[in-house]
Amino acid sequence: MSLNAYREVAHTNGYEFTQGGGYELPSYPFVPPPEIGQSSPAHHPIVIVGGGITGLTMACSLARLGVAAILLDEDDTVGVKGASSRGICYTQKSLEIFERLGVYAPIAAKGVQWSVGRTYAGDDEVYSFDLRQQGGYHLSQQPPFINIQQFYIEAFLVDRVQQLGHVELRWRNRLSAFEQDDKSALLTIETPAGSYQVRADHVIDATGSHSPLRKWLDVPFDGKRGDDRWCIADVRFTTRPPQERHTWIEAPFNENRAVWQHLMADDVWRIDYQMAPDSDPAEVSREDVVRERLARQFGPDVEVEIVWVGPYAYRSECVHTMRCGHVYFMGDSAKIVSPFGARGGNTGVADADNLAWKLAAVLRGRAAPSLLDSYDDERLEAARENVRVTNRTARFLRPADGVERLYRNAAIALAKRHALARPLVNTGRMAVANPYTRSRACLYRAGSAAGQSVQNVAFRWANGREGRMNQLLDWAAGDLLLLAFGPLSSQARQRLAGLSATTPLRVVQVLGTGDAAQAVEQVRDPKGHLLGACQANPGDWALVRPDGYLAASGSAVDGALVKAIGLSLGLTGVHA
Repeated sequence: MSLNAYREVAHTNGYEFTQGGGYELPSYPFVPPPEIGQSSPAHHPIVIVGGGITGLTMACSLARLGVAAILLDEDDTVGVKGASSRGICYTQKSLEIFERLGVYAPIAAKGVQWSVGRTYAGDDEVYSFDLRQQGGYHLSQQPPFINIQQFYIEAFLVDRVQQLGHVELRWRNRLSAFEQDDKSALLTIETPAGSYQVRADHVIDATGSHSPLRKWLDVPFDGKRGDDRWCIADVRFTTRPPQERHTWIEAPFNENRAVWQHLMADDVWRIDYQMAPDSDPAEVSREDVVRERLARQFGPDVEVEIVWVGPYAYRSECVHTMRCGHVYFMGDSAKIVSPFGARGGNTGVADADNLAWKLAAVLRGRAAPSLLDSYDDERLEAARENVRVTNRTARFLRPADGVERLYRNAAIALAKRHALARPLVNTGRMAVANPYTRSRACLYRAGSAAGQSVQNVAFRWANGREGRMNQLLDWAAGDLLLLAFGPLSSQARQRLAGLSATTPLRVVQVLGTGDAAQAVEQVRDPKGHLLGACQANPGDWALVRPDGYLAASGSAVDGALVKAIGLSLGLTGVHA
């Protein structure tokens, strides 16, 4: 398909899960699997275990690439029955991924966009930011953040998977036993209609923080449990507070403990209150206690509808490896972080986006199996960084007596008087697209941005209509995308034609305002946004992977490009 033939499909939704005083979630029918009663296990190349946001993102990513798989979930709904809205804050990178998957439009229509955050100590504002004014956010076609209840995103993903086909969603299918050898994995699954077994080449563990696979395989991990206690209150107000992220390090209305305040979909506000370490969870979650707490914050006359209330504590964990034989750990099965900075569910979305295109390329014979090793390189680095960052925030919000408390008190005091000290105030470093600095699938060179995420920036199609980076990735259909900035010599065009004929590579020439058109696929970049997103110069090339990460860049169509293509696909002997 040529670039000018590219078309988008519009998606709509009519979901409204929040009604009255609580969350009402959809139910999906149980369908007896065809393997029940078979004498020998059926074979499925890919089995995804877990139907939360991570597993469903993986399923949708595979379905978009036309890769067959089955997903097993022991429940029959999205979200968690009787539980809170869980994750609520989704990053620009996640939103860019959701656009590629075809679910961004309903997310944007239902959710709440925000970019301004304000932090208070007592009655003093000590720190604020507007992410739209920061260079790392302002070029993308997606906003810095959207707040929306996690179950909405999961439901949109379910609909999209069913629309795309290729991946079968199996509800009320519980993994009860597992074993693996060098050739494959054997899964035993319990259902209301009986048990069955399947063999799989690749098993995706998206079962969450209590992963049975991690326990059965005895996967080593580092972990830490703190004594910080919180109470979540999801509420509606008759008078809306400002549509911003407000945090208090020391809130006078909460015994000088921390408070978070976020608006979500359906005019529901998430208010997180830090509690005393020895708090009784049942006591702090009582409705009358919560209403008293809300009245102290918003005034005695505030009218509030309580949608959901619940206590929580957190821990941090990180596996030593993201892969064990045929099993790939992702999301909370790989790492558990405190909720500060929205680095939980967003990490799982990125895990799925990273692995899906690699599995698709390997199963199609367009990449070597060794490419799958780069999943551990890249996503373990991201997991460790997210654990490190969130642990630092947790220590700032619940400092130990001594040096940590002295540092926090000094940072707050200085921030009240000096702007330079305000970044020291740590109520959560907002999640970003993690760079890959140790990957065997990226070619690092001096001055290169290899391993960085490329934003979903705007450009112009050859016919003058506006396009965006995600459309180029869609057009590449799971292949590598080479952006060549500026005119190409005849020798360079010939060599690129050879590479395109022998490797899964799509080439697009990116022309500036005064560049003459040549006989290759072309787009125009009049504002230089594509050039800036790839951190390239006129005359450079940029090799972009299907997950929107820059694999390599250079200034000549030479051996470095050939090597980069080979590394990106785990191949040796690539030539043109």
